[in-house]
Amino acid sequence: MGEYITEQETFWAEEFGDEYLLRSNDAKIVCANTRLFCNIFRYTKNIRSIIELGANIGLNLLAINNLLSDVELSAVEINKKAVEELKKIDAVTVYHQSILTFVPDYQRDFVFTKGVLIHINPDMLYKVYDLLYKLSQRYICIAEYYNRTPISAEYRGHKNKLFKRDFAGEILERFDDVSLTSYGFTYHRDSNYDYDDLNWFLMEKR
Repeated sequence: MGEYITEQETFWAEEFGDEYLLRSNDAKIVCANTRLFCNIFRYTKNIRSIIELGANIGLNLLAINNLLSDVELSAVEINKKAVEELKKIDAVTVYHQSILTFVPDYQRDFVFTKGVLIHINPDMLYKVYDLLYKLSQRYICIAEYYNRTPISAEYRGHKNKLFKRDFAGEILERFDDVSLTSYGFTYHRDSNYDYDDLNWFLMEKR
């Protein structure tokens, strides 16, 4: 990996990113993710290929593999240690790159982020939106912290590392041929699943 464009990329590629993957390695998260994606996939058809931007150690992809075992899975991940864990999942093709410099190779049926757009430098979000669009053959899905207007929040004692806004709304405004298919919310007080407070949005290219 070379030099990064933003401070946020360096933050996740180096020590903090290493620490995050240790905190996030929990089978309960895979269980919660399985239920989440089960709900999302109810609104989709004929998915044969999926790519995740910012996959970390692959807990989302493991959950998806529980549901769609015959689907081609790919992941883009910036952190080297996370990539090493991702490569242990036989079903996943791994790209060790920043999503800000990743060049789309071919389109997938379903492209998604989960807890990733919130950590992108706001000035670079348009690049990620364009990447999601170019990579998608049909569906774009995001699961992120929502706020009607853009705000920055402190993240584990760090400033300028977490941002909330209407990511889905910005995507819908940017691309005329993308429409909203469904949306939902996961709640941290759900006693059955280890959820964060995330809003998910499923969009489709028409």
